[in-house]
Amino acid sequence: MGKYVVSPATHQTDCGRFRASFAVRRSQGDGSYSRVFRFDKTFASREAARLFAVTQGWLETCMPPSPTC
Repeated sequence: MGKYVVSPATHQTDCGRFRASFAVRRSQGDGSYSRVFRFDKTFASREAARLFAVTQGWLETCMPPSPTC
């Protein structure tokens, strides 16, 4: 997604539902940035969890950074 690489993932829980997560990575020049996001919300299907992870990854990379104090 632009200058970022977003890798969505799903994980099956013990009760048979699915959790979503994604990793964001950016390499630019000598610096790099990596972050993993995991969510507590569970989904009935692997596809629903994957769609949630892709959407959250898109939002994370497309939204302007929040101001720091």
